[in-house]
Amino acid sequence: MNQRVYLCIDLKSFYASVECVERGLDPMKVNLVVADPKRSDRTICLAVSPAMRASGVRNRCRVFQIPKNIGYIMAPPRMKLYIEYSADIYSIYLKYIAKEDIHVYSIDEAFLDVTDYLFMYQLTAKELAVRIMADIKNITGITAAAGIGSNLYLAKVALDIVAKHTDDNIAYLDEKIYKDKLWGHRPLTDFWRIGEGTMKRLKSIGIMTMGEIAVMDKDILYRMFGVDAELLIDHSWGRESTTMTDIKSYKSKSNSLSSSQVLFRDYTFDECKLIVKEMTDALCLDMIDRGVVAQSFSLSIVYSYNLNLKPSSGTVSIPAPTNYYRVIIKYILNLYEQIVQKDKPIRKVMVSCNNVVTEIYEQYNLFTDYRETERDRKLQSAVLEIKRRFGKNAVVRGMDLQSAGTAIERNRQIGGHSSGEQ
Repeated sequence: MNQRVYLCIDLKSFYASVECVERGLDPMKVNLVVADPKRSDRTICLAVSPAMRASGVRNRCRVFQIPKNIGYIMAPPRMKLYIEYSADIYSIYLKYIAKEDIHVYSIDEAFLDVTDYLFMYQLTAKELAVRIMADIKNITGITAAAGIGSNLYLAKVALDIVAKHTDDNIAYLDEKIYKDKLWGHRPLTDFWRIGEGTMKRLKSIGIMTMGEIAVMDKDILYRMFGVDAELLIDHSWGRESTTMTDIKSYKSKSNSLSSSQVLFRDYTFDECKLIVKEMTDALCLDMIDRGVVAQSFSLSIVYSYNLNLKPSSGTVSIPAPTNYYRVIIKYILNLYEQIVQKDKPIRKVMVSCNNVVTEIYEQYNLFTDYRETERDRKLQSAVLEIKRRFGKNAVVRGMDLQSAGTAIERNRQIGGHSSGEQ
């Protein structure tokens, strides 16, 4: 089989670049951060412009960490706008590559398998990358960078580590170049899928580089990391067996839905109970929208950051799979009462349904009130249809109007951040 060729394309400082383009500014020259001015100075900057990064301001920093001597524009996040830009850029990819050969990794990053297109276009991988990046720049004003690799991993590493240091924002890696250039690179967290925890564990046995992982006794690595050691060893040699075909054909063995939110302030036990109700309501509507039911539900509560307490977590099972709020909320609130420390302030909540299945698996028993069940089904379906047509806040529960409620504000957000719509 011929060696595959992949591109990994990244939109540089995407959110900040979009905000600069919308203002007619050059992100390479203007200092701009995307952050919500309504929140405290501890809020995370979702993006900083390339000009600010060149000044030493790191991406995803907190507002208070920006040096006082640097002047900048603060742009409130507009997630709906960023999604529109991302969709426009995806349509540019489709001009060159079929959707079957594109994997959208995130809102600002995508993998493209260009193997079968290079002969057709009579272009090298780099020439095709240049053409696509120029198209993105001309149509949207956004600057892109690209990694080219003989597998998905090398394309990603070429982008993350090498391309940022080239004049044209493009870099290529194969296994030989990878070993020659990056076996001694530090820190290890620059490499895809290596976090701080993994780096610290490797450091504890004297490993600081990919080259040292490659020559390390495999038995030691397997004892430390279990089956994850296999991926670590393969990546140390620049190997990756997963292909675009594997990604496209993958189907998860189990499914779950979850919702989480970080609260704007510390909440009391009773205030947070309202948040749990709101989030369970939203989760049930999401299940109905997807045509699924569940029998197992989990709840996780994180306390105020000042307390350094272990989160409270638990799971509850209900008699039969369902997506009815009236049924589910009783079990969720009972779990909440059991696991949460009532005298401790709360800062984060997560609610999830586990092992979801399609509605055909919904079950009834002798004690089921069928008329009430059918009434619930019609009511929730009607609410869902109204929200689809007129917006998520077209219908809200009375509890959502309470001062501690967050549902109405969250309905205006995408991914936990402002959509940019009022």
